[in-house]
Amino acid sequence: MSVATGFIGVLVLFILLALRVPVALALIAVPVGGIAWLLGWTPAIGLLSSTPFSFVANWTLSAVPMFLLMGFIAFHTGMTGGLFDAAKAILRRIPGALAISSIFACSGFAAVCGSSLATAAAMGRIAIPEMVKSGYSPSFATGSIAAGGTIGALIPPSILMIVYGVFAETSVIKVFVGGVSIGLLTALAYTVVVLLTCWLRPDIAPPRPLDAGEIDTKKAVLEIWPVLLLMAIVFGGLFSGVFTATEAGAVGALGSILIATATRRLTWPAFKTSMIETLMTSSSLFIIGVGASMFTRFLGLTGLTGFISGVVSGADLGYVELMIIVVVVYLILGMFMEPFGAMLVTLPVLLPIFRAEDINLIWFGVFCVKLLEIGMITPPVGLNVFVIRNVASEYATVVQIFKGVIPFLLADLVDVAIAIAFPGLVLFLPSLLQ
Repeated sequence: MSVATGFIGVLVLFILLALRVPVALALIAVPVGGIAWLLGWTPAIGLLSSTPFSFVANWTLSAVPMFLLMGFIAFHTGMTGGLFDAAKAILRRIPGALAISSIFACSGFAAVCGSSLATAAAMGRIAIPEMVKSGYSPSFATGSIAAGGTIGALIPPSILMIVYGVFAETSVIKVFVGGVSIGLLTALAYTVVVLLTCWLRPDIAPPRPLDAGEIDTKKAVLEIWPVLLLMAIVFGGLFSGVFTATEAGAVGALGSILIATATRRLTWPAFKTSMIETLMTSSSLFIIGVGASMFTRFLGLTGLTGFISGVVSGADLGYVELMIIVVVVYLILGMFMEPFGAMLVTLPVLLPIFRAEDINLIWFGVFCVKLLEIGMITPPVGLNVFVIRNVASEYATVVQIFKGVIPFLLADLVDVAIAIAFPGLVLFLPSLLQ
């Protein structure tokens, strides 16, 4: 074993990432080069030839393309289009109804999507023009949707949570259930931000409720029955134990196709686009996962993970101190990396530490995803912000959108503190599955 080689490998990885080398290539190049340095090219080529199949052949990971297909079918066939109108109909009497409706519509879209970027893009196209027309500041309108999009990876099905469950060798279903609590807490915190803004700054967030005469409540709610049915099938079976997370993905994909066909929403262009986007997204995720698996083996071979775990244990850090370090690391990484890459770069180092410190890995999975999603709205590389910029370029600049997400970022930090102080909030629902 060579701990020094492990440290050099980590340093080279971050240098490659700083040079904007694709995450997957950086994660593959470092372990191959490192193992070739330590043991020669034959073991390095052996790792390169065996790891892709051993990782991708994991049965649990087959849920990733299935849930992605479910979300893309639901989106491209227009099944999710009525979520914003339904939320408006239900919440119209509340001050800041449009902004709050957009946040809860993001939560609903998240339940059939699993992607932060897709949630922000879909809701941004629908909600931002109406919010600006109703007197909301373009900065606040775009910022609220960018922040609301982060709920897409918190409420199941979450692609990040599936991959975390595979790497941490823990129950994906329990991580899913824990994500429900933190997702709802996030939506509630964002709602409080909107209400406070309406109260303190009515010039950027009009406090007046919506005119009930403009909304056909019954029609708006009935419009979303396909989405509600799909959610009932997937989550009802998943959380009742009728089928596993992997089977839930297959059921969800098939269910979305059947419901879209029955409602005459499914067209060949929509189906073709959904399949292509599913294949492209799955491929990009899996190649990063292969690289992360190779990187994990490399760190284990050098003994670096054991060394770092020993240092942390010897430092006698308290729970709060350790969590503060983790929060800072993820917030910094989130400023420069996309969530999937940031998670898979750090898990090989952090998971052994948390196992040694006896920290619940179900809780950490949910906590980790929450921290990663904060990175989606932090400068300079907040991906959700740039997605909103693309779909609402006529309303706000990138700087204005980043300005609009500031109060929501503060709410996220409060959520993080609550999750650290009260881990039972996340673990309560998963404990009911035992």
